[in-house]
Amino acid sequence: MLRIGLYLHLIALLPWMSLSAQGGVLVSGDWLEANLDRADLVILHASYDGRDYKEEHLPGARLVLAEQIAWDGETGVGTELRSQADLREALEGVGVSDGSTVVVYGSNPMMASRLWMTLDVMGAGAGTPLFLDGGIQLWAEEGRPLTPNEPTVSRGQLRLLPDPNRLATAEWILVRLGHDYLALVDARPDNEYTGADGGMGGRVQPGHIPGAYQLFWEDLIESREHPRFLPIEELSAKFSAAGADPGDTVVTYCKAGLRASVNYMIARMLGYETRLFDGSWSDWGSRDYPTYLRHGRPKSGSPGRAPSP
Repeated sequence: MLRIGLYLHLIALLPWMSLSAQGGVLVSGDWLEANLDRADLVILHASYDGRDYKEEHLPGARLVLAEQIAWDGETGVGTELRSQADLREALEGVGVSDGSTVVVYGSNPMMASRLWMTLDVMGAGAGTPLFLDGGIQLWAEEGRPLTPNEPTVSRGQLRLLPDPNRLATAEWILVRLGHDYLALVDARPDNEYTGADGGMGGRVQPGHIPGAYQLFWEDLIESREHPRFLPIEELSAKFSAAGADPGDTVVTYCKAGLRASVNYMIARMLGYETRLFDGSWSDWGSRDYPTYLRHGRPKSGSPGRAPSP
């Protein structure tokens, strides 16, 4: 009887035991569909303007708009984290509480990753937030349920536990340039990384932070149409090739912190000590700080760290 009882207990836990398939962060449609009715599960649909949510969303999903979690910042660099009070108000409003297991998804992996990063930095919910791998695109392709109906949501009770070690400023990076433990990861495409874009069309200095590697965020997923992340072994290899050694502190950045949120999430999933430079190039490039221009990409197999000027 004891063996039968233990067996039945393990069967009941199987949906939760499958959680670690991709580093304990990325969850599959199978896992999420099996857990849709859990009382502590809060599914958040990240969206720029909410139109995609109104068309169709996952059963029980609650809408979180970009403007609820980000703003232009005091200096106008764009996509900065809102205040702790604002974030608590937004998250409680969609039912997030201290004991909530939060799953994030969206039609745009950048926006969804931005929400994931916000939850992670702010210590919201029970443990590490989860992320639906493949987004609503893969969910729909697999024939899983969707609805236009908005759920009735009870307000959450949330105590945020922000971790300042999850963020980096321009000043923090500047005094650490050249240190072996610092792995700067630039999530932008070629023209922005090399400075061929003229520095956001002439608004800031062109180029990238000296010593930064380029790891374009789209290289971490299959495609925008199928935004499923690559297997964890391939993701690990990409970060390793981008100069992130075991024990390094990875700092991700892009233009204003949106694309860098994707790289941040994956670096955290891989176990790196990780920080997001929220101001990103909009901040660094507007300062009288060192920059580096590089034309073209490293040859295949080369780690690609730009040498200091």
